[in-house]
Order: sequence, then C-alpha cells, then structure tokens
Amino acid sequence: MSTPTTSNAIESGPPHVHHMDAPTAYHAAKLGMWLFLATEVLLFGGLFTAFALYRYVYFAEFQAASVNLDWRMGALNTAFLIFSSFTAALAMDAAQHGDNAKVRRNILITLACGVVFLVVKYFEYKGKVAYGLFPYGVKGFENFLFVGALCLAIGASGVVIFTHNAKLKIPTILASIALVVAFYFLKGSIATISFDLANLFPFGHAHHPETKMVFNSPEFNTAYKSYFGLYYCMTGLHALHVILGMGILFWVYLKALNNRFSANYYTPVELGALYWHLVDLIWIYLFPLLYLVG
Repeated sequence: MSTPTTSNAIESGPPHVHHMDAPTAYHAAKLGMWLFLATEVLLFGGLFTAFALYRYVYFAEFQAASVNLDWRMGALNTAFLIFSSFTAALAMDAAQHGDNAKVRRNILITLACGVVFLVVKYFEYKGKVAYGLFPYGVKGFENFLFVGALCLAIGASGVVIFTHNAKLKIPTILASIALVVAFYFLKGSIATISFDLANLFPFGHAHHPETKMVFNSPEFNTAYKSYFGLYYCMTGLHALHVILGMGILFWVYLKALNNRFSANYYTPVELGALYWHLVDLIWIYLFPLLYLVG
C-alpha cells in the first residue's frame, strides 16, 4: 500500500547545503539537538539540586509552603502535556510517511494542548496573587503578564522571519509590535479584567487558610521565600520553554502547509518533537516534586 505523498514534498526534499550531503546534515542536526537537550537537562538539574538542598535545610517550612499548591491543576497540566507528546510523536510518524495533512493536524492538537497548559498556569499564578503569594503582588503579576506577551510577540516574529512566505513577515512583525505596545499601556486593565474572569473558577487558590502567608510580610521568612522563589523560577522557566516549543512547532506547521515533508526529509518535525518531549519530561519531574511531595 503506497504512502500518501505529494509531488511538491518529494521534489523539494532536504534543503541543499554546499558543505555536506543530506544524510550528514541530518545526523549533524540530530546530534546538535541532543547536545542542546543535554544542556537543558544540566540547567534544570541545577534547579532540582537547589530545591533538594533547600528542602533538606528548611524541611518543615517547605512542607508548610507546599500545601498552598493545588495538585489538581498540576495533574491537569500533566495530562495535557503527556497527550501533546503523543500527538507530537504522531506528527513525526506522519512526516516520515509524507502525510503532510496529518502532520498539520497533529501539530495543531499539540499547540492547543500547549495553550491549555499556559492558561491553567495563568489561573494557578493568579490564585497565588490573590492569596498574597506572588512577588510584589498585583503589580508584579502585571509585569509578569507583560513579559509573557513580549515573549510571545518575539517568538511569533522569529518564527515568521525564518519562513519562506514573504507575505506573512511584515504583517506579523507589525502585529507583534502593536501587541506589545498595547499590552504595556493596558496591562493594568487587562489584569483587572482577567482577575474578574478568573474569580469564576475555584482552582488555583491556596486551600489551607490556616497556613495563609503574605509574600513580603515579616512572617514570610527566608525559608518560605526560598520555596516560592524556586517554585516561580522552575515553573516560570518551564513555561518559557513551552512557549519556545510552541514557536518551533508552529514553524514546523508552516512548513507542512507547503508540503515540505516526505520520507526523504522530516528533520524539522523530528527535532521539534524531541524538544517538546523534553518539555514534557521536565514537567513530569516538576509535578511530583512541587505538588505531591509533602
């Protein structure tokens, strides 16, 4: 039974490089990705080590602080990320068989799961802000949202710049600049509206009132700041990796729109899926460490 392919995908094949043949380029790209993933493991490994050391020193305080996390939200995000890894693997298999339509379908599902992950993370952080467990309170949360919008705008512009579709480049860059400028001036109103909407949902709030703490209060000592500092650093850095991974997969989706993948060329899908699997794997370690270990 013949595999679904398109003439465009077969004719285009791997991009031509002057200094190496296509198989060498494929293996070099794959080796480069694995080396990059190794540096990512070292980065998060340092954070995991810091968490283990501080937890050993401030065991009682870390236990008391951890009850302010909602394990249901962590479990929900874990389920979506695991499913997104499955669809990313399906996209890679489809690319190897030249089925660009299936690549696009599975990449879109993966991206949708990434969006859900970020939305859930927003509600979780919002609950911490409402409970006084966010650095610098509401103002800090507004700046956090602005940085997120800035990352999304830079990511979208970067992805489109590296595409071959010239018609998309200027509109996307202008739209990204407009988004960042609008968000900067309206971030207070956006935060207020989002708080009102988020109040409709019970998740994300600390569910142990007897352990209530305020981030910058005198009672909120160094031990608690160490816990929540590591929590925001680890989960925030992971969320940034989710955003970057979504940018990479969106770039892959644009290539699939042009039927670029076939049995002879599927490197971008494979490397994008590898990166997304790392994002999933890191969260699988973060979830029990932060939400379940009491």
